[in-house]
Amino acid sequence: MFKFSRLFPTASIGAYLMALVIVVALPLLAFVGFLVLQLEGQEREGLANETAEDAQLIARSVDRELQDMATTLRLLITSPELEAGDLRAFHDRTQRSLRSNSLYVIVVDKDGQQRLNTRSPFGDPLPSMSNMPALESVLRSGITEVSSVFYGKTSNRWVFNVAMPLPDALSHSGSAIIMTQNAEDMEKLISIEGLPAGWSAAVIDGQGQVVASGGADRIASGKPFDPDTLRLMTGFKGTIEDVEGDERQMYGYAQITGWTWKAVVWGPIASAQEGIITTFKQLVAGGVIFLTLAVLFAYTIARQLRTPIRQIADMADRIGKGEIVSPVETRITEANQVAVALSNASFDRSEAEDRIHLILHELVHRTKNILTLVQAMMRQLGRQDTTMPEFQKAISTRLHGLGKSIEALAKEQWAGVRLMRVIEIHLSTFEAGDRLLVLGEDFMLKAEAVQNLGLVLHELATNSVKYGALSVPHGRVRISWDDVAPDDDGEPKIRLVWEESGGPLVSEPSRKGFGTTIIQRHAVAAFGGQVDVEFRPEGLVWRLVAPRANLERDDAVDERRSLAM
Repeated sequence: MFKFSRLFPTASIGAYLMALVIVVALPLLAFVGFLVLQLEGQEREGLANETAEDAQLIARSVDRELQDMATTLRLLITSPELEAGDLRAFHDRTQRSLRSNSLYVIVVDKDGQQRLNTRSPFGDPLPSMSNMPALESVLRSGITEVSSVFYGKTSNRWVFNVAMPLPDALSHSGSAIIMTQNAEDMEKLISIEGLPAGWSAAVIDGQGQVVASGGADRIASGKPFDPDTLRLMTGFKGTIEDVEGDERQMYGYAQITGWTWKAVVWGPIASAQEGIITTFKQLVAGGVIFLTLAVLFAYTIARQLRTPIRQIADMADRIGKGEIVSPVETRITEANQVAVALSNASFDRSEAEDRIHLILHELVHRTKNILTLVQAMMRQLGRQDTTMPEFQKAISTRLHGLGKSIEALAKEQWAGVRLMRVIEIHLSTFEAGDRLLVLGEDFMLKAEAVQNLGLVLHELATNSVKYGALSVPHGRVRISWDDVAPDDDGEPKIRLVWEESGGPLVSEPSRKGFGTTIIQRHAVAAFGGQVDVEFRPEGLVWRLVAPRANLERDDAVDERRSLAM
């Protein structure tokens, strides 16, 4: 099965921490950048709508101005002076009326000859009008039209006309009345106060020339607007973007209703989105700073982690050499816990090694004792008049019993075995069952006592199975022990009794064999006490009185003394 951990290379903890920071930070920064781009797109869409609305507002203002000029022309047509053909009176009255509005009225024939022009005194020679195509278009369509901007011969300025054909009743040869205005006067209608910094606005005539403009990229009247851009301005209103220049430009446009002119608002997108761009730059700069600080912080933490890890590794190396080490003090709680655990382990290991050495030494000592005991048994059995099979059986059974004691001690690491456990181990082989009664307060035997008492119990049980109570079904064995009053030396003593009943009649044997030596002489020597053996007719009684310290383990003796105090 594939393990995901194989994908990770072997590297330092600092590399992994910095990689973790980068893996966590980069997706976060990417997500923030995505949100900023989404916001930028929404703002651009809003900017496009606002730009188109700004163009439409300018278009409405210009439309009102042109409509006012057309209305004024319709009123002038109905003037009595014009109906009476009194052009002088019409000139003087119109000049006085329009003087404050920077508007001028011209009456021209169909061939373009000016009959009057309120810019000039009545009667002065007047040239033909400068914009004949506009006059021909008005006379041909019969409706009010606005001309493109042109340079006026009379005004010597860039002007535009709103022309209206005169009724036949006023002119039999076909003529038109024209209201002219300086193109620069239209700048008052171009409001750039609400536009972003660096943006511009303009009014464009039907020929693609600038009527008037304002803003950062102000274009002089009569100058052509970019024809490629104008060709893209289709429909009543809308926005387009120019991405070919140094800066991305946005153009909002709106057609002036009923006229050939249109209003255009344009400027760099960056200046309109300066806030979001500044925010994006701040986020990028902040993200870079954050990532740099995070990497530095991860490197600092890695150094903080690397030092205790190396110290702990050094502790482990010294422990491997068998040294006892003291815990190092670090700023990391878990590292301190590991250091304490390693220090404790070094002490435990030292103690375990000392214990093993002690056990090995004790094992050598006890092995010598066991071999000495085995040699004694073999010598004692060898002196008796027995056959080889009997000799082998005697040796085998006693070694078997001795082996049980050694096995029990080995399980307890030679620390001792409880008395009842020793009795259970040695009597279980003889299947005494409910014929065995054990009475007494259990205690822990020392290792030497386990071996020696095991030999005695084994001999007593063997003798009972052969000749005593355990040789018959109704025979009983009672093992009991209790404390006895100390002698003059004040040393506590214990009395251990093996008592048989219900078996065959017992008489004292005429010859003492190896078993008798074990239960008498060996017991006296091993426990430093007194042994009495009574061969009562109703059953054998074996009694041992010995210092309790020769049987009970030392720490158990100390515990009993502390409890007594």
